[in-house]
Amino acid sequence: MTSAIADPPTTATISAHLRVPNVDDGQHMWTLARDTEVLDLNSSYAYLLWCRDFAATSVIAEVGDEPAGFVTGYLRPEAPDTLMIWQVAVSAQFRGQRLAGTMLDELVRRTGATRMETTITDDNAASHRLFTGLADRHGADWRRAALFTPEHYPDGHDTEYLYEIAPLRTAAA
Repeated sequence: MTSAIADPPTTATISAHLRVPNVDDGQHMWTLARDTEVLDLNSSYAYLLWCRDFAATSVIAEVGDEPAGFVTGYLRPEAPDTLMIWQVAVSAQFRGQRLAGTMLDELVRRTGATRMETTITDDNAASHRLFTGLADRHGADWRRAALFTPEHYPDGHDTEYLYEIAPLRTAAA
C-alpha cells in the first residue's frame, strides 16, 4: 500500500533532472525507499521489475549525478485515465524543496491522466499535504475513503485511505 515521503510546506524549490527510470535505477529506488524509514520497503527485485514494466508511468529525479527521489505509478487497467501512485520518496537532503510535487506534476503531464489515486494512512500528514496540494495546483477536487482496513492485512497494517483526485488538468497552474 502506498506511503509517501512528501515535502513540508515551503517556498524553496530545487532544480532536478526528471526522467523515466531504467533498470539500472532500481537499486537506487530501493535504497531511497529504505532510507526514508517510513515507506513499505519492497524487495529489490520488485523495484527492478517496476523500472522495466512501469517505467513510463514512473519518474526518477536526479540532482547532479545523485538520485534524489522517485515516484512509482501505473495506469489502472480498469480505468486507464487514472494514474495510481504507489510510492513517493525523496532523499532527506532534498526534502522541503518541492521535489515530490514536481515529480507528481511531471507524471500528470507525461501520462495525460485525468484522475489520480493514491492511498495514505492517517499518520502521514506530509502525504496528505502533498496530494491535496496537487489537487489545488491542478484545479481538481479530492475525496478520501477507507480502502484497506486492518482486517484485510495479515500483519496489522493501519487503514489505507484511498485519495481520489479529479479532474486533473495536465498543466499545473
